[in-house]
Amino acid sequence: HGDLGMSLVSRRPVLTDIAQYAPATVELASVAFLLALAVGLPLGVVAAVWRDSWVDNFARAVSLIGVSAPTFWLAFIMLAIFYGWLDLAPGPGQLDPVSFPPDRVTGLLLVDTVLAEDWDTFHDAVAHLVLPSIVLASATLGLITRTTRAAMLDALSQDYVRVARAKGLLRRVVVLGHAAPNAMLPVVTLGGLAYANLLSGAVLTETVFSWPGLGRYTYQSAVALDFPAIMGITMIVAIVFVVVNIVV
Repeated sequence: HGDLGMSLVSRRPVLTDIAQYAPATVELASVAFLLALAVGLPLGVVAAVWRDSWVDNFARAVSLIGVSAPTFWLAFIMLAIFYGWLDLAPGPGQLDPVSFPPDRVTGLLLVDTVLAEDWDTFHDAVAHLVLPSIVLASATLGLITRTTRAAMLDALSQDYVRVARAKGLLRRVVVLGHAAPNAMLPVVTLGGLAYANLLSGAVLTETVFSWPGLGRYTYQSAVALDFPAIMGITMIVAIVFVVVNIVV
């Protein structure tokens, strides 16, 4: 019936709470996923083309660090360096305390600020989004880089690639036009599930950066033993995984 019960803490329907906090998580996870794709795909392709070179070693090191580094540790390190020491990034939260969000239209702060043409708040929101999106993208970046590299190495060893090279096609055409499209199949599959995992696994990142999203709401519900909220969030996460899996 769509009734997930009443939250024991907020005294509101759980579905109402989820609808309030979910857009911030979707925004953060989407930016982190796009960042992981923008860096991981080219890095994986280049690492496969120049196998065992310094680029390949660098890609493998980035993948290993991204997959291995604990999220909460990386978040604290990023805050300590770029906010506490170098003062290059803003503090935790989605906006500065002196900034006011525009009228809620979509719930996505970047979209709402563009619709309201509030460019000062837009730039403030982008600045606050940088560190948490990098932290959240780190593990997915490692996964995409490793998967792309392995798939490209397999594609480059196939007979059709040898034939294309024997015909005298340019290396760029062989790599991007022949090998890369076939190598993207496992990347798309794992990438879709990684995006679903970002939507559900942002608990530590949002907690450290005080991000007002579903992850922080999950943490607060667990601490307060808000069982209706916990069960509602679990239901939503399960639905997200099922839908993304079907789409992929």
